[in-house]
Amino acid sequence: MTVLSISRVLIAGLFAASAAGAYAAPAGGVAVGPQYDTTHVYVSNDKIDAFVDSFVATFGGKASPRAVFTVTPTPSKTASQYIQTPVGMLSVFAFQTPVPYPFGDERTGYLVTNMADAVAAAAKAGADVMVDSFDDPIGKDAIIAWPGGLKMQLYWHTKAPDYAPLETVPDNRVYVSRYAADKLVHDFVAFSHGKVVADNAKADGGQIGLPGTTFRQIKLESGFGKMALFVTDGKLPYPYGRESTGYQVADVDATLAKATATGATVLSPSYALAGGHTAVIEFPGGYVAEIHDVKK
Repeated sequence: MTVLSISRVLIAGLFAASAAGAYAAPAGGVAVGPQYDTTHVYVSNDKIDAFVDSFVATFGGKASPRAVFTVTPTPSKTASQYIQTPVGMLSVFAFQTPVPYPFGDERTGYLVTNMADAVAAAAKAGADVMVDSFDDPIGKDAIIAWPGGLKMQLYWHTKAPDYAPLETVPDNRVYVSRYAADKLVHDFVAFSHGKVVADNAKADGGQIGLPGTTFRQIKLESGFGKMALFVTDGKLPYPYGRESTGYQVADVDATLAKATATGATVLSPSYALAGGHTAVIEFPGGYVAEIHDVKK
């Protein structure tokens, strides 16, 4: 949950390693790479320190210096910083003013090779352009929405950042109804030039708090990274549906221990799946995240 251009400011300015020039994109698409895609996180000003410290202590990595920016096309002000970890990136926002609509509803920010091309491609594929392209201090931004209500930010830098690949690529976890699922998959795959890597009609419901049941789970991969779709009737126990990102870690239990030692709360304990374990945690400030490991 968050807003925009800040992820750009922090990526390009505060985290070094930017190189001027054109982006190298996967053939036929506007994606740059999952190491440039950030989960957007809103926290209150009195919780931002605790959140950042806990998240970095749990997953490793580092946080940028904090600064205050205007990151929307209309007047607003937010404190923000970028968190870079081996398992995924965050743009963190603590607004000091009311948040202009529709900012705060977008889950992720995706770096694109060209903003005009990306917006046109998204609209052609079926996305609604909620906020058309606008300039920020170092590039451009837009907000788009897909069938089923999935909202995301697109952003572009005038100077291309250059980051090493992630150790593990996180899942963008999307809950969607059976009425919108196929349309979302079709449209997003067309936009991202991605592919369906799994479509399981009988996934273990225990991973969404409903043991003893099954549901349809669809997994996509593209130049933007991974997306996991949970096709349900919406009758979900808390906290499922509140998490926007799932992080692959080496060991769920060890990660839970790190998280709780630095102020996080376990909302759903480790659950054994056929291929590993999954759990859900809440960090100080309210950010809810899933973590999972994979059997070797």
